[in-house]
Amino acid sequence: MCDCLVALAPATADGHTLFAKNSDRPPDEVQVLEWCEPRREDVTRTTYLEIEGHSDATMRFLGSRPSWMWGVEHGVNEAGVAAGNATIYTTLDPRGGRRALTGMDLVRLALERADTAIGAVDVITSLLGRYGQGGSGHEHDDRPYWSSFLVADPTSAFVVETSGVSYAVERVTRTRATSNRTTIRSFDATHRHPRQPVGELVDPRLHASCRVLAAEPVTVDSLMALLRSHEGGSGGYTLCMHVDGVEATTASMIAELPVGAPPRVWAVQGAPCTSSYERRW
Repeated sequence: MCDCLVALAPATADGHTLFAKNSDRPPDEVQVLEWCEPRREDVTRTTYLEIEGHSDATMRFLGSRPSWMWGVEHGVNEAGVAAGNATIYTTLDPRGGRRALTGMDLVRLALERADTAIGAVDVITSLLGRYGQGGSGHEHDDRPYWSSFLVADPTSAFVVETSGVSYAVERVTRTRATSNRTTIRSFDATHRHPRQPVGELVDPRLHASCRVLAAEPVTVDSLMALLRSHEGGSGGYTLCMHVDGVEATTASMIAELPVGAPPRVWAVQGAPCTSSYERRW
């Protein structure tokens, strides 16, 4: 489970792109927030695969990573590209497939290799086509899934939704929220899982995010308040999630992406409703 939001400059108070994400994971899983420094390598060792390395030095970035995994839930790089992913289920069953790149691997690869949002889209889609997507997103449970991605830079943002190696891309025109379901209209019509209880577990969170984005101007404070809130579905399936023994919000990030200046990042490791966001960049 995860919720991602973006507001481009016309919709924000300071005229800077804002990106936000809550990462919902197993409640006892540890995430680490860390700087990943540039490197050069012939082979990149991801969570389950070894893939061809990047020809240039990788980008420095700040990312939040489940401690057992190579990939990251969300992050921001030195060029001002922010990215995050969320679990989605489609008509294609991810179980039984081969181990390949996870959605979190693709987030990290985009942050390491792209200096624009459209470049991040190209990294995600090209590597998806070359290496595939698969492998459990949980350390102690075989739970593979597909991913949606939200990527942004100071002037643009895109949604990428996937099902296996199939994907769709949609450019954000002003504001956008994503959650644990297909949202690109044409992709949703073809790929939505027919039995996923989106009306109960997903749509209330997505609608809450959309309401905050619609109340322009969007601010860092309004995003923080949303990510700390318990708006959304029943049984703990809220923006700040608390489903005992199943799922909880274990990390959160908000990034401000100004043109021509370094990004500003606020992060929480743990539940946003009981923790303070700290400026980390």
